[in-house]
Amino acid sequence: MTRTYLITAASGIGAETARTLVRNSGSSQPVQVFLAARNEAQCRALAEELRALGGAAEYRAGDLTDPSFAPAVVRACMSAFRRLDALFNVAGISGRRFGDGPVHECTEEGWSLTLENNLTTQYRMCREGVRLMLKQPASDNGERGVILNMASVLAIAPEPRHFDAISYAASKGAIISMSRAMAACYAKQKIRVNVIAPGLVHTPMSARASEDTGIVEFMKIKQPLVEGTIPLEAVAASCAYLLTGASHAVTGQVLAVDAGWSVS
Repeated sequence: MTRTYLITAASGIGAETARTLVRNSGSSQPVQVFLAARNEAQCRALAEELRALGGAAEYRAGDLTDPSFAPAVVRACMSAFRRLDALFNVAGISGRRFGDGPVHECTEEGWSLTLENNLTTQYRMCREGVRLMLKQPASDNGERGVILNMASVLAIAPEPRHFDAISYAASKGAIISMSRAMAACYAKQKIRVNVIAPGLVHTPMSARASEDTGIVEFMKIKQPLVEGTIPLEAVAASCAYLLTGASHAVTGQVLAVDAGWSVS
């Protein structure tokens, strides 16, 4: 059965997960991917790449903080592919340039913009995704839908020396609580909800940290399994697992792909 994935990203972890899903699907189980992100050029380029890999891909560019965008994206996905098997909420920001930081320094703008971009956007996409999944018939493996939400290792293992950003941590912690509440609510309807909580991954969003020599040295100790930033492919493989039937008995869980961060 063809599976349809809606991913709110066109770069970084979301893009690499889309590639992984298409590459792993094989000709007998083709994959359809619908992308939703702010940058239209990135959406277009990734969609073309996924098609070249053998998948079907469409996209809608726009601002996820616009309350009207989430319903429009889900409608567009249904118009293109007639079903939504899995939603991967990836989009988010670092609010440091808006004033996020330690609680005594965090600005009103830093707090509100970070929560809006990281948490509220996921809430809206989850709301629209679940509304649709509840109406659609179960797939061949009995699932009605899968949701994977992006959090961060900072929600469960704070690191004040280099990564003290209270709004970012709060938004990612709230995503975990929201996801577990959803998992409990919808398990009987055969909708699974899980969370991925990466450490420091080599992405465009982590460029500031990845170029800081002090942080680079610190990561050799903090993420000892890779002695640096985590490769995109390592996180994407875990995301693909949680989005597919391979994890059909897993819900309400937080998978920390952190190269040892949380135990170092």
